[in-house]
Amino acid sequence: MTARGFTAALWFDGQAEEAAEFYVSVFEDAEIGRIARYTDAGPGEPGSVVTVEFTANGQKFVGINGGPQFTFDEAISFVIHCDDQSEVDHYWAALTAGGGQESQCGWLKDRFGLSWQVIPTELITLISDPDPAKAARATEAMLSMKKLDLTELRRAHDGG
Repeated sequence: MTARGFTAALWFDGQAEEAAEFYVSVFEDAEIGRIARYTDAGPGEPGSVVTVEFTANGQKFVGINGGPQFTFDEAISFVIHCDDQSEVDHYWAALTAGGGQESQCGWLKDRFGLSWQVIPTELITLISDPDPAKAARATEAMLSMKKLDLTELRRAHDGG
């Protein structure tokens, strides 16, 4: 059997439409899709959003206004693979804006509490170098950073 793909379902406490609009503004290949609203049948306020489908960076999502029972934590995160420092800087700034929180090693939480890892694709090459001294230096540098700095990671890797 072949599945028809995956959609990441994100549980919100009333902010699903706001979150979808935010993510669509941050990422390319993004758009808002179908929005389902409560009817007189309930259980929510008629006309308020139940779910909103959206695409961000080509990935399908559905935001669900499920209530306060569940919240995001670091056990699940999305990794943004960046080609260069300007992409790292762009996504870091956009996702921490408006109340997001920086963490360490390229991790952050956006203003909705969703965890993201913003990493340059070169990072994995640097920290998994066959030369253990180079890999260790790059890893130590990464561990000291919040937003990852590719120039500094390269410098550490090369021993500079």
